[in-house]
Amino acid sequence: MNTKVVLQTKFPKLKFFKSGKVRDIYDLGEYFLIVSTDRLSAFDVIMAQGIPNKGKVLTKISEYWFNYTKNIIGNHLITTKVEEFPVECQEYADILEGRSMLVKKAEVVPMECIVRGYISGSGWQDYKSTGGISGMPIRKGMVESEKFDEPLFTPSTKAELGEHDENISFDKMASIVGTETAEKLKKSTIAIYKSISEFALTKGIILADTKMEFGFYDGELIVVDELLTPDSSRFWPLDKYEKGRPQESFDKQFIRDYLLSINFNKQPPPPVLPEGVITKTSEKYLEVLTKLTGETL
Repeated sequence: MNTKVVLQTKFPKLKFFKSGKVRDIYDLGEYFLIVSTDRLSAFDVIMAQGIPNKGKVLTKISEYWFNYTKNIIGNHLITTKVEEFPVECQEYADILEGRSMLVKKAEVVPMECIVRGYISGSGWQDYKSTGGISGMPIRKGMVESEKFDEPLFTPSTKAELGEHDENISFDKMASIVGTETAEKLKKSTIAIYKSISEFALTKGIILADTKMEFGFYDGELIVVDELLTPDSSRFWPLDKYEKGRPQESFDKQFIRDYLLSINFNKQPPPPVLPEGVITKTSEKYLEVLTKLTGETL
């Protein structure tokens, strides 16, 4: 397996569109080409080192879920097969292989659609300090990592690179994108979460929370970007779950925990990550791919 770490791409013959925290996007005219690098961001800071195979895991697991959920809502994926990409992509095939998607050009809705099945992370911090999450009242007496009675939809604004996303209420989101779109976003996000969280449990994994992005294509709302990856979701091993404490996880929480342990101030520049932390994170990404999908790289 080629484990060369790809931190950024440079394809002179393709029209560069923009970069996100992890993905580089190229404009191919009718389509976008999305390339998942091995960059990792934590606390909205991009680490200087990459995680081997991370971009390939993100691509493979997103492709799996796009196919799994297309009966719930459509998505932007056309193909991940490089040989089916436009001819101008072919000379970059060695880098594109396994980490890229040809996608529809959707008009992206500027919202992160977050759904929480369990109380953890920033939701837990919010609850401890305010008794609610994103301004919503939550039942009293919950403990860390406890399951909600029903999944909670907590949207946030989608910040520019280097800025922090801001949690907002459903009403605030509706005032930005319109009530009809807001209702569709909420319904689709929760439906996808419920479908995949039930499936994940059969594989011994709890899907604690996740975030999704949507866009409009030919007047229809579709899922874009990535879907249910270790970058956008918290995956916990079911056999080690115990409410009332933080959980082990198959995602970048391992990196976050390391950064917290060294009192990282959550501002650039990032610290140097120990080799052991990088290797362990790579292993966790590969493990969740196999556990959930039965596939490997």
